[in-house]
This record gives sequence, structure tokens and C-alpha cells, in this order.
Amino acid sequence: MDDSTPFEASEPPAKEVDSFKRRLLEHLVHTVGKDQVTTTGRDWYNALARTVRDLLVEMWMDSTRSTYRGDVKRVYYLSLEFLIGRSLMNNLLNTGFLDIARKTLAELGHDLDDIAEEEPEAALGNGGLGRLAACFIDSMATLGIAGYGYGIRYDYGMFAQEIEDGWQSEMPDHWLYHGNAWEFARPEVVYPVRFYGRVETQVNEAGRTVYVWKDTEEILAMAYDQPVPGFGAWTVNNTRLWAAKSSRVFDLKRFNQGDYLGSVRQQGESENLSRVLYPDDSTSMGKELRLKQEYFFVCAALKDILRRFKSQHESWADLPDKVAIQLNDTHPALAVPEMMRLLMDKYGLDWDFAWDLSSRVFSYTNHTLLPEALETWPVALFESMLPRHLMIIYEINRRFLGEVQKLFPNDADLVRRVSLIDEEHGRRVRMAHIAFVGSHAVNGVARIHTELMKTTIFSDFHKLYPQRIVNKTNGVTPRRWVNQANRHLAKLVAGRVDENWPANLEEFRKLVPLAGDKDFTRKFRAAKLANKERLARLIAERLKTEVDPASLFDVHVKRIHEYKRQLLNVLGVIARYNRLKDGGKQARKMAPRTVLLAGKAAPGYRMAKLVIKLIHDVGKLVNNDKDTNDRLKLIFLPNYNVALAEKIIPAADLSQQISTAGTEASGTGNMKLALNGALTIGTRDGANIEMAEEVGEENFFFFGLTADEVMAYRQPGAYDPKIVIAQNPELARVLRMLGDGTFSPDDRDRFRPIYDALVHHGDWYLLCADFADYMAAQDRVDKLWADQEAWSAMAVLNVARMGRFSSDVTIMDYARDIWDVAPHRPAPGLGAALTG
Repeated sequence: MDDSTPFEASEPPAKEVDSFKRRLLEHLVHTVGKDQVTTTGRDWYNALARTVRDLLVEMWMDSTRSTYRGDVKRVYYLSLEFLIGRSLMNNLLNTGFLDIARKTLAELGHDLDDIAEEEPEAALGNGGLGRLAACFIDSMATLGIAGYGYGIRYDYGMFAQEIEDGWQSEMPDHWLYHGNAWEFARPEVVYPVRFYGRVETQVNEAGRTVYVWKDTEEILAMAYDQPVPGFGAWTVNNTRLWAAKSSRVFDLKRFNQGDYLGSVRQQGESENLSRVLYPDDSTSMGKELRLKQEYFFVCAALKDILRRFKSQHESWADLPDKVAIQLNDTHPALAVPEMMRLLMDKYGLDWDFAWDLSSRVFSYTNHTLLPEALETWPVALFESMLPRHLMIIYEINRRFLGEVQKLFPNDADLVRRVSLIDEEHGRRVRMAHIAFVGSHAVNGVARIHTELMKTTIFSDFHKLYPQRIVNKTNGVTPRRWVNQANRHLAKLVAGRVDENWPANLEEFRKLVPLAGDKDFTRKFRAAKLANKERLARLIAERLKTEVDPASLFDVHVKRIHEYKRQLLNVLGVIARYNRLKDGGKQARKMAPRTVLLAGKAAPGYRMAKLVIKLIHDVGKLVNNDKDTNDRLKLIFLPNYNVALAEKIIPAADLSQQISTAGTEASGTGNMKLALNGALTIGTRDGANIEMAEEVGEENFFFFGLTADEVMAYRQPGAYDPKIVIAQNPELARVLRMLGDGTFSPDDRDRFRPIYDALVHHGDWYLLCADFADYMAAQDRVDKLWADQEAWSAMAVLNVARMGRFSSDVTIMDYARDIWDVAPHRPAPGLGAALTG
């Protein structure tokens, strides 16, 4: 229970509370099967979730009927991840029942916040990719756009992160152990998905050559629906997730012969397909499973999309006017050849007509500039698993390269570079090239990212199609990230901005004058402190470590990766520790800090796991040193997910966005943190640049090399980290401590790989190059923190000027420039949001 709230909730009408209570108690008895004497917290959660779901379904049905009556164009968002988080509080807020539910439970002797903690988090994503998908589906519903998500219903998600002696270990995430109260199983919506086999060429009765995919293995895709309400629940959209089912569930003959394992082997092998997100693909079997997953969900999704289209329309020519499909990264790129297969092999369209329809339907979002992150698959694997699709890919490539040769007849190297098949690395299918060639629009997710797409990974394609690459800077939903996650801030702004601000974040601009209002900034600090006290209690409960809520909460939360440079943060912590130990004038100027990191490392990513271990070993020394631990703490919170983010982000004073310039596509954590009143220390990378333009560079702590300078430094012979280290005694001291075992007396060579990467192996991510400027920026942070009024004013300006980074704005840009759709059922009061 959060007893530190400085603001009072509104009092709902007694009649509405009584009605809600009656529904809740009916579910407690008739759905959960309990009375109030024997109930547990989970029982109350299940009864409450079913009560809210009942109300939500009525709105969902009304919204669906409206979509069908209007025959509106639908947007389908294909994503391997949907990091939706918990649903109870989000659904209560968006449907308007939050205060009613809180009052009802209070009258029954329970606290809503405690009951909400019983909800398991849906383990359907990993990081920014999946959270963006969730924000976008939420925004489409709020804006009244008929939008649908398609993905996979993973049994165990990616993994639950546990920390054992400072090392990450991976455990299954049993999020479905108690069921999912929000989903609707659809056993009547099942599609066969085929793999392997062979392709036979035949001539049909009309004399046309047709291709028949035969002797295949079959897995069934069964639908599970989860309604997604927009603000006010005026429109309720749907996320449809696919679970793998066996076409032969149980072999009774084998069972009766005593082969008990064999009787269910096929079921187990089939259902493995939707067990986990991102299975380890370091083995051939792992690669096969990953590619199967990607085809499985796009095959089922496209069959479902085309079925729905054909139920209302006879002419295929209408398809691009009624259907828009967004590919979220390269994982769903197989949708391009699958659409061609369905249109030609199932529905009998010729190639040219099918390609015209398909390319006008698809658009593709790129999320990375790292060449190693652009998916490729061995041609041999395609030949075995998806032979018909490989034929189609070859034909797309033949026609595409023919166009390239016509445009640039003397450039054989261009043809090689843009081919859908990489012939130089063991013959591999380039999924990003398929997505690009098969889409009418390709977008980056921040302005700098989009420009770098044009000059780096897609420079050849930009030369061929100069209008195809467009920018759509990411955004975040203010419904979850302020109205739900930061109720203290939401209640503080009430009465100062329009009550529909969750659907029109530009309303926050009205807070700009209040940055100079000392009464408002005092209340703003009180709201921030309440959030920090809540987080401090959570840290004490989970880690048995006390942190001071009055200290500066310095937050760095995201996937652990070398380019995101959590290591630079740790080097900075070590330097601060040394300054405190040395004492003197510099130490006295330093703000008391709690440096908090969280995030998961990929199971096979050894360097990222070593960084997590370093964080814990440095923290062990720093947190237990009585000379410094009242001025500096280093905390790592395990198993970072949406629910934990909702606790950390509102409590942050400082947001670390310190990736090597030119590597982060956009980022959305930077937006969430700024929107909740954290100031940003960061590089000129991703969306940081555009955020600083909005809030003012004077309200940002920029440091480090630019993307152009990074490229220059990476030229052969241009940069030697040893020279930089020799010129910076503070950095040299920090690195010596890494190399000599100061933080690992039980294994003095433990962090030698990190030391070697920075000193002897070129420092690819340029931590040493940026270190001095990073520390200088941190000194500016310390100086501003000493003036709390100035800090608060700057924080309020960050909150007030983040309206552009609402995902509603991003979705309206997609709708106008890529999907060609218009809102058909916007929530009341959205006029300014839709016309601004």
C-alpha cells in the first residue's frame, strides 16, 4: 500500500460503487468460486479483473460493430514482441473505473494497489521493440483508428532474470501459471501452418503453371484475443496472439503400447514453437526454431487478415484501400513472400497483380543501424523449411535486380550489395532487404536514425528509391507512463490542464509558466519525493539495502549492451568513489547519489553479463564503504520489466541516455523519464537530439562525440585509446582498478576482458574517448542539484515540453503519411490532438 500520497483521490458516486461492488462479488462467487472468508489476494484480483473485463467487452463489441458498419481501413501491426505490462490498472484508468474500483475495495477492506500487485506481467516482449508496439496499439485505440496487433502468445516469455553472486541467471517466466484473466481463447480461429516438404510444378485446367507445396509438416495456430481500450474506451482494439497447437494431440495407439512419452511427443514438439521469445539460436536447432516462429505468426496473421477482408469485399483491387500492414523490424519480413504465396497459390492471382497489391499494403519500420542485428538466414535452411517461399524470394530478387541493372547498367557491385541473397557469407537470405523491397514505405524512428539509414545500411536502396525512406520519431503513451505510473504527477496537474490531457499531451505546455512558480515547484518536488520513497521501500524489500530518497536518483534502465554503455556509467561511479575517498574540494561539491541500473543481458552475450557482474562487484565495495556510502550507492534491480519501470521511472531525477552516438535508433525510455520530470544526461544520439530541441538544450546535459565524429574515430589508425588514457590520470586510475582485481579479489583477472577491450582492442564503443566529457557533464549535474529550485524549474520544463513525444502524435503521422487511414471513432475531446 502506498501511504505517501500527498494528493486525495476523487470520491465516486455511491450508486456506481454499489453497482460495481455487486458485479465484483458475483464474480468472486460464480467465477472464482470463493466467499469473502476464504479469499486470497489473487482471488480478489481475478474477481476484479473479470469484473472490469465484462465492462470492457461491452465497449469492445460496440467498437467492433462500428468498425464493420463503417467498412473502415484497418491497420495490422505485426510484431514478434508486445511488451504490454500489467493490464488491470491501465484498463481501470482508460475505462474510467479506477476511483470506483478503489472505493469498492476499500469498503470491502482491501487496497487496490495491493490487489494490483497480484497480476503477473505478460511475458510477451523484451525491450523497446515490444514496448513500442504496446504503446502504438494503445494510441490507435485512443485515436479511434481500427488497429490490430498480431504476435505470439509465449508460454514463458524470454526469461526471468535472477542474480546469483552478481551473475545473471535465466529462469522460465511462468506468467501463465494462474491463467490470463484478460484474454479470450478462440479455438474456432485456427489456421494450419506448414513447414518442410517439396514444391511440385503443375499445369492447371486453364493452362497456367501452378506450384503445389506437398508432403509438409503441419502445426496449428490458435488465436487468443486481448482487448486494448483507448482513453475513455471509446474505441477498443484487439491484440491477437497465436499459440502453437499440434494437429495430433495424443497418440492413443502408442500410449496403449506403453510408449507414454511417444504418445505426446508430437504435441510437445509442435507446442515448443510458442514456448519462449528469442530461443537461443547458437545451434542449428535454435536457428530452425527461430525461423519457424517468424513464419508461424505471419502465416496465421495473413490468413486471418485476408479472411476478414474477403468476408466484406469481393474485389482484390480493394485490398490496399482496406488493409495496411506494418512490419515491426525484420522479424515479420516473411510476410512479404507469404502474402505473394497466398495471393497466387491460394487465390489464383497472377504475379504482377499480386505484387502490386502486396507492395501497396506493406510498410516496414527499421530499428537498428548495427549491421550484425539485421537478420539473415541460411539459404539451405529456407530450402529445407520453406521451399515455396525461397522460390518466391528468388523471383522477387530476379525482377528487382533486373530493375537495378536497367537503372545502373554498369554497376555490378551495386547489384551484389542490394541483392536479397548474400552470396559472400555462405549464401544467406537478407530479411531487411526483403522488407525494404516489398514495402511502399520504410521508416526510421528518430530523425538522426533515419538520416543514417540513408547514408549507411540502406544507402544503396535510398539511391534506388529516394522517396521511400521516411522518418517517424517514436513516442510513448502518456496513459500508462504518467496517468497510471505517476499518479502523484497526474493529480498535481489536475485543474491546471484540460482533463483530457492523457489523450492530448500538448496540454502540458500550460505548465511552462509554472516552472517559475515556487508553490508549484514545491508541490512538484513533493510528488517526486513520494515516488522516490516508494522506490526506496521496494529496494529495501528486494535487496535489503537502504537508500536515501533525498539523494539524487541517477537512473540507467535498458537492455544491457555494449553500445548502450552501462560500462561508461560504472566507470563514472568508480571515478566518483575515488573522488569521495580522496576527499577535498571536488568531493564536497558532489551531490549525494543513488545510481540505479536495471536491464537484462541476452543469455549468450558474455560481455554484457560480465558488465552486470562488474556492477554488483563495484556496488559491493561502494555500498559497504562507511567513508562513502552516505554519499554514493550503486544499485542493480533484477528482472527489469514494465511493472518495475513503472516504479523506477517516476522516481528518477537523472536519466542516463549515453549510447555511442549513431548506434541508438531512437530510444523510448529517454522520453518516459523526461516526461516524468527526470533531466537527461546523454549523447547526441537517437531521439535525444529532438528532445533537446523541444525542451531546450540549456535544460539538457549533452556530452561526447557526435555520430560523424564517431565514424571518423573508427577509421583505421584514427583513434588510439592508450593515448587518451595516458592524458587522463582519473581514467587511467579507474582502468587500473579494473585490471588489477580491486573489485574482484577472489579472481583478479575476472574483468580483464573488459580492460583489454578498452585498452588493447580499440575501445570500439569509444568509452575512453567520451569519458572526460561525461565526467564534466556529471559535474554540471552536481552543480545544478545544489540549487533545488533551479533543478525543479528545469524538470517542470521537461515535463511541459514533451507533448510531441506522445505516441498519439507518432501514430497520427503514420496514419497520414504511410497507412492512409483516418480516425473513425476518436474519444470525445480529441479535436485538438487530431488537428494539431
